[in-house]
Amino acid sequence: MIAAVSGALADPGPDDRELLASVVQVARSIFGAAASSVFLFDRERDELVFEAVSGEGEEFLIGTRFPAHRGIAGWVVDTGEPVTVDDLADSTLFAQDLAERTRYVPDSIMAAPVVHRDEVLGVIQVLDPHPQCRSSIADLDLLTAFAGQAGLALHGLVRSRAARRALALGGAEFERLAGIIQVLAALPPDQRAGGLRLVDSLHEVLSGMAR
Repeated sequence: MIAAVSGALADPGPDDRELLASVVQVARSIFGAAASSVFLFDRERDELVFEAVSGEGEEFLIGTRFPAHRGIAGWVVDTGEPVTVDDLADSTLFAQDLAERTRYVPDSIMAAPVVHRDEVLGVIQVLDPHPQCRSSIADLDLLTAFAGQAGLALHGLVRSRAARRALALGGAEFERLAGIIQVLAALPPDQRAGGLRLVDSLHEVLSGMAR
């Protein structure tokens, strides 16, 4: 039983971080941008996290966190809509202080939600794209297509991290988890009180896995 649980959690899929890096590199090149990046929306901490960066800031921004509901990226997370802003100086959405923390303050930005199965997982953005790209609906559609590829990679990345956290449990915790699952599977329908206690125990173990 333990082997079955471990095997189900351990399959990390393809190299999703490498795919994310490729997505931002190609996006930056196609749009002639100073930088391109993908944020992961960390719902538990209500933050956006740089997961891939190409161009300005790529040496140090990976892993940097920002509030999830501020700035252009925050607006995209909240609305689930792509956006192009040609002049950030006139934008009420733009959070200059957050941009300054990245050590690069752009003049314009294109951003789109990274979605997997109708769930917003994050945001892809390009900073200071070529002027010909900034007001084109076709180019915003193209960025949305890039966001689709990033969605597959982010989803795989989240699953891989959850699996690694689960496999980091000690042997005793895995024994406990496997035992609870076995008992739940064999429990007669009329033993609801005992089932509720077991569900509480399972929730306790899974909560420990998520931390």
